[in-house]
Amino acid sequence: MERALNSIRAVLITAVICIVLFSDDARSFYLPGVAPEDFEKGDSLSVKVNKLTSIKTQLPYSYYSIPYCRPNTIIDSRENLGEVLRGDRIENSRYVFRMREPQLCNVLCRVELDPKSSKAFKEKIEDEYRVNMILDNLPLVVPIPRSEQEGPPIYQLGFYVGLKGQYAGSKEEKYFLHNHLNFVVKYHKDPQTYTSRIVGFEVTPFSVKHEYEGKWTENTRLATCDPHAQRIVTSSSSPQEVEDKQEVIFTYDVTFQESNVKWAMRWDTYLLMADDQIHWFSIVNSLMIVLFLSGMVAMIMLRTLYRDISRYNELETHEEAQEETGWKLVHADVFRTPSNSDLLCVYVGTGVQFLGMVVVTMIFAVLGFLSPSNRGGLMTAMLLLWAFMGIFAGYAAARLYKMFKGTEWKKIAVNTAVFFPATAFALFFVLNALIWGEKSSGAVPFGTMFALVFLWFGISVPLVFLGSYIGFKKPVIEDPVKTNKIQRQIPEQAWYMNPIFSILIGGILPFGAVFIELFFILSSIWLNQFYYIFGFLLIVFVILLITCAEITVVLCYFQLCSEDYLWWWRSYLTAGSSAVYLFLYAVFYFFTKLDITKPVSGALYFGYMLIASYAFFVLTGAIGFYACFWFTRLIYSSVKID
Repeated sequence: MERALNSIRAVLITAVICIVLFSDDARSFYLPGVAPEDFEKGDSLSVKVNKLTSIKTQLPYSYYSIPYCRPNTIIDSRENLGEVLRGDRIENSRYVFRMREPQLCNVLCRVELDPKSSKAFKEKIEDEYRVNMILDNLPLVVPIPRSEQEGPPIYQLGFYVGLKGQYAGSKEEKYFLHNHLNFVVKYHKDPQTYTSRIVGFEVTPFSVKHEYEGKWTENTRLATCDPHAQRIVTSSSSPQEVEDKQEVIFTYDVTFQESNVKWAMRWDTYLLMADDQIHWFSIVNSLMIVLFLSGMVAMIMLRTLYRDISRYNELETHEEAQEETGWKLVHADVFRTPSNSDLLCVYVGTGVQFLGMVVVTMIFAVLGFLSPSNRGGLMTAMLLLWAFMGIFAGYAAARLYKMFKGTEWKKIAVNTAVFFPATAFALFFVLNALIWGEKSSGAVPFGTMFALVFLWFGISVPLVFLGSYIGFKKPVIEDPVKTNKIQRQIPEQAWYMNPIFSILIGGILPFGAVFIELFFILSSIWLNQFYYIFGFLLIVFVILLITCAEITVVLCYFQLCSEDYLWWWRSYLTAGSSAVYLFLYAVFYFFTKLDITKPVSGALYFGYMLIASYAFFVLTGAIGFYACFWFTRLIYSSVKID
C-alpha cells in the first residue's frame, strides 16, 4: 500500500510543478554529472537488491521471493510510476561494504533447503533468472570477455541464480546455485580531497559447496574459503547442488579497483555500443529511401503538377475546360465529407497527441534529462507527456470536426479522450490479471492503477476538452474549391489502385526506414539490454516522419489522377499500415530471437506488442493524413475553378 501511495504522490507532484520532475525522489531528476556522492575511506556502502528477471518468462519477481539471506527488516525503496510499471522492487540487503577496504570470504548466512525452497531455486535456475543489485545507483553487471575481438568486455545485467550441469561421468542433469559472489567496486579518487566516487559495480558468481569442521556457529571458519589460510574461491570445482536438505552457505568477496573513469562518464562503459556501424547503416538505408521518395515528390510537385496547373489555367483562359482530365476533374468532390468522419477526427487527434508525446520525449532524452540512472524515468515521462498532450489532441480533432460541418464538439471531445486509452487500458488490465495469476512483481498494484486512471481522467480528459473548446471556437477551415451536392461516380480502377493493395504497399517504405533500429529497441525491451542511443533514434524518427509524409503524398496524387477522390481515410491508412508490418516483424522476432515457452509469457509479449503497434498506427496515420491534407489544399488552391 505504501508503494501505491508513493506512485500516486509522484503523479500529483508532477501535475502541479513540471513535466520533467517525474519522481518521488528529487535526485531522480538527473543530468549527467550532477549530484555525485563522495565517500571517505571506510564509509559504509549498502547494496540494494532489485527484481529477478528472465528473458525466457518476461515475468519479474522480487529478490526475496526465493530464500536468499534476509535482513532483519526489509525496507522498500520509494519507486516512481515507471519503476512500478516495469516491475522494479528495490529493497535493502545484508550486503554491506566498507569503502576501499577489501573483504574476503564474508559469510552472509547459512540456509538449509527444504522441498519448497529447493523447488523455488530449481524453477528460477530452469528459467534462467538473473539477480539484479544496485550500488550508488549503478546496476550490477557481469563482465563477459569478447571472444572474437579485443576491446572492453560486454556487460550482462545481473548474474544468473544458478546453472544446470552434469558431474563428470554422469548423464543426470543437476541444478547448481551461485552462492559465492566476487564483487569488484571501481572508484575514481579525487587527488585533492582524497574522497572517492563509485564508477563501476561488477561481479563474478561462483557455485561452491562450502565445508567446515565441527558444528556451525557464527564464528565458524570455512575450509573452502579462508583468507587466513590464503584459500579463496577461484572456480566452481566443487559446486553447490540444489537438493532437499542440502546446506547452503552464502559468501562474498569485495575488492576495490581505482579507475581513471570520472563519475560523470561512469555510464559510458555500460552504454558502449559495439555495433554502432549497424546503426549508421540503418540511417544510410533510411536516407536512401527518403532520397528516392523525395525525388518522386519533387518530380510530381515541380514537373507534373506545374505542367498540369499551367495547362488547366490555360484551358480556363480559352474556355476549353469542358474536357478536363486527371486530378482537376474531381475538384468538386475532393473535399466532400468522408464516411465515418467523426471516427477519423478522433484518430487524427489521438495521432497528434502521440506525435507531441514522442517529439518532446525524444528531445528530453537527447538532451540527457532521461538518464538510465533514473530507472523508470523514460516510461514515467512518456505517460505524463501523453496526458499533457491531450490539449493538442482535442484541438486537432475539433478543428477537423468543425470543417466537416460538425456541431457537437463535446461528443468529439469525449470520443477523443476515451477511444484509444480505453482500448489500451482494457488490454493492459487483462495482461495485468495474467501477471497477478503468476504472482509476479510485474503485476501493477491497485494504487498504481488508480494513479494511471487519475492521469487519464484527472489530467488528459480535461485537457482534451479544453483543446476541443479552443479548436471549435476557431474559424472553420474553408475548402479551396466548392463541393457539388451530387456525388460524382468513381470510374473503375486499375488493379494496382485497389484500396487494400495501395494501402499495404504504402506501409512498406516507412517500416523499411525503421526496422533495423526496431531490432535494437525490441532487444532492449525483451532481452534486458541497454538502449540509450537516442541520437540515432531521433534521426530515424525524423526519417520516419518524412517517409510517411512523402509516400502518402505520392500515392494520393496517383489516386486523384485516376479520378478517385476518396482520399481522407486512405491517406490515414496508407501511412498507418506500416503498423501491420511492425506487428508482423514482432511475430518474426518472437520466433527467431526469443526463447519464450510459457503461454502467459507469450500472451504478454503479443499483448504489449499489439498495444505498441496500435499506437504506431495512430501516430504514422496522423502524419500521412496531414501530409495529404496539405497537399490537396495546395494543388486545388493553385488552379482556377469556375
